[in-house]
Amino acid sequence: MTIHFTVPGPPFGKQRPQHTKYGHDYTPKETRAYEEFAQKCFFAAAGSSFIPLQGALRIKIFAGYPIPKSISKKRRAAMLAGTELPTKKPDWDNIGKIICDALNGVAYKDDAQISDSTMRKRYIDGPGLVEVWISNL
Repeated sequence: MTIHFTVPGPPFGKQRPQHTKYGHDYTPKETRAYEEFAQKCFFAAAGSSFIPLQGALRIKIFAGYPIPKSISKKRRAAMLAGTELPTKKPDWDNIGKIICDALNGVAYKDDAQISDSTMRKRYIDGPGLVEVWISNL
C-alpha cells in the first residue's frame, strides 16, 4: 500500500527546541503549526479513518522550492532542468524530520519503522511544495 500526499507551500524545516529560563523545553509555534498542517494534508489524502501502517516502511520526500523572481532566464532554465539545485535552507534532514515527526502516531506508530528513505530538493515552477510517499517494504 502506498500513500501519497502533498503539503502545499515552501518547504519548512524542523526547528530546534526552545528553552525557558526555568529549564523547560518546548517546540516552537511555527514547527507545531506546520506539523498540524502536514497531518491535515495526510488525512485529506488517506481518509480520517486511516489505520497506522505496521512493519518496516519506506518514505520518499520531494521538496520543491520556488524559483526566485529575480533570477535570469538562463538560470531559471537551469533550475527547471535540474542542473542547478537548491543549496539553501532548510536542510534536507530538517525537512524530513518535520514530516516524519508530524506523521508519528498518524501514518505509522513510530518513525523508527522507517527503514528506507529518499529525500530530494529541487526547484519548481510554482509556490513550492513538499510531496510525500509512504509505503510498506
